[in-house]
Amino acid sequence: MIRTAFVLFLLGGPAVADTIVATRTIRPQSIITSGDIERRDGVVSGAIDNVDLVVGMEARSALYPGRPILFAQIGPPAIVERNQILTLVFQEGALTISTEGRALGRGAAGEKIRVMNLASRNTVTALIGQDGTAYVSN
Repeated sequence: MIRTAFVLFLLGGPAVADTIVATRTIRPQSIITSGDIERRDGVVSGAIDNVDLVVGMEARSALYPGRPILFAQIGPPAIVERNQILTLVFQEGALTISTEGRALGRGAAGEKIRVMNLASRNTVTALIGQDGTAYVSN
């Protein structure tokens, strides 16, 4: 018995992980701040355990107080809003074509959204760049 206690003492005891939970109701499309979340003891499968992964992200769905925050419930902040007019760019080799488009959904940098080409009224899927430009590819 003494040996077991000594071994646990040397190993630091059982490992305890934290889960990140909301401190208040966070509405969808809200940017999460450090005051909106806290650590709680315990492990929940699929829940986030690192504060740095949550602060500055956008809630994709409602987050409720005391409930663990899951990766599927947050994402990078949207830089393009629905119905926003943006630059639509097609590039292939030395050819670059740009026109105006209307975003048909919200999106963050690196996400794909549907965009309507205002000149032709055709709808395409485009990748949102860091600057909010929509890039179309073959």
